Amino acid sequence: MQYGFVLPVHDPAMIVELGAEVEAAGWDGVFIAEMIWGPDAWVALTGIAMRTERIKLGTMLSPISRMRPWKIASETATLDRLSNGRVILAVGTGALETGFDEFGEASDRAVRNELIDESLEIIERLWSREPFTFEGKHYRVDTNALGEGIRAWGIGPIQQPRIPIWLTGAWPRRASTDRALRFDGILPNVIPPGGGFGELTVSAIEEIADHAKDVISERRFDIVAEGNTPDASPESIAMVEERRQAGATWWIESPWSRENDFDYLRERIAAGPAKSDR
Repeated sequence: MQYGFVLPVHDPAMIVELGAEVEAAGWDGVFIAEMIWGPDAWVALTGIAMRTERIKLGTMLSPISRMRPWKIASETATLDRLSNGRVILAVGTGALETGFDEFGEASDRAVRNELIDESLEIIERLWSREPFTFEGKHYRVDTNALGEGIRAWGIGPIQQPRIPIWLTGAWPRRASTDRALRFDGILPNVIPPGGGFGELTVSAIEEIADHAKDVISERRFDIVAEGNTPDASPESIAMVEERRQAGATWWIESPWSRENDFDYLRERIAAGPAKSDR
């Protein structure tokens, strides 16, 4: 299992400072929100990349239905090269309350999912640096019109065959889960029979892991569990270890409720991940 830390911080300089502390304390990844209006996630992650050597760098998460796919393809590939192959692209529909309506972004879930699917196909093709033509419901790309430009100007990531893509998936809805299984990891949302959102329990992780084994063969696939541990105590370690044994491959410490609480964040980062082989 690998261990990441979410930074719920608005000040760009503090994001970079805490990102360096995350690596120094032995975590494996650092993740930040990608906001409609606020600190630019990829600029901030680039600042962290310049201060670190090892940790993975990503968002939690990127609602790419409101982004131009060629823009995020450029940002992620650029950072992957600057960081020597450390980027993860985590993708979801995003939280509507973060400003979708206020900024006129598509809010219908079906439309957002269509935009995500088209965007991911375009992003992967752009990363390959091979000319292509795409005609979708929402996007059109004719790189034949660019001639040699797609090769001359474009850049691909260091990581091959692509930058890892994590996608949200609604469990136990198989269509949603299998959509995530086409990529490199799942950010599971548990949907109870009555609707809404449920807890990602150990048994749910086991079920997702078993289903993933039935669908995927011969390639790595991440199951990402998010939560909060107050420290690296034996109790915290046992809780995270139970999820590792169930099939989770990443634990993401996600102190969203401690937004801009720098004292707490520094203390929790410094305590290190709740892992059994400390």
